[in-house]
Amino acid sequence: MKAPIFLFTRLFVAFLIFGFLSESIIAQSVEDPDPLRFEEEINRFEEFDSKNSFPEDAILFVGSSSIRLWKTAEAFPGMPVINRGFGGSHFSDLHYYYDELVLPHDPSVVVLYEGDNDVASGKSNDRVFEDYIEFADRLTSDFPDARLVFVPIKPSSSRWELWPQMKEANQRINEHMSENDQFYYVDLATPLLGSDGTPDDSLFLDDQLHLSEDGYAKWNAAIRPTLEKLMSE
Repeated sequence: MKAPIFLFTRLFVAFLIFGFLSESIIAQSVEDPDPLRFEEEINRFEEFDSKNSFPEDAILFVGSSSIRLWKTAEAFPGMPVINRGFGGSHFSDLHYYYDELVLPHDPSVVVLYEGDNDVASGKSNDRVFEDYIEFADRLTSDFPDARLVFVPIKPSSSRWELWPQMKEANQRINEHMSENDQFYYVDLATPLLGSDGTPDDSLFLDDQLHLSEDGYAKWNAAIRPTLEKLMSE
């Protein structure tokens, strides 16, 4: 009887290992979406920039819809804010349009929100972290004095089943940022959670993914001290 039990145990362990490796391979092999889906939107940004001046030593907000829907100019009056959010974007899209979105503005501070759509599309945390590193390295190479502020992937009811992975991705990025005094991780995830540890749906729109005005008010209050500190230095 021992031999069949031993064989079953080995098969069960092999099955678990195979399943884990299969999930990892699938997550790593998820293709980046076509960045050209944003071509018209990016062209509008470029056209606007060609006709308008923008502030020096700017605070540049870049990333997906959580940035695009953020009324940053109203939220931070008197600050040299530029918003270049484009909804539905991945880190890969930000890399592709870096020259159009980041390079022309010579930012003093970059506020970044990406990773939400990456995880939702099935990308692994390794992939998200590597993409974050690529952006951070490029930014500090092009703008040695710029500061990078990372807004962590937010918890939302519509993607709550992905929150454990998103939380881990946030932690990895936070650990990396803590090693560089030019990087600032501002916890805008916790303010969106209720007393029971789940997303406070009153801070979101009906889709339970994008923030409501009350949700952005939470974010504004949490990030403002960091932005004021950076702009006073």
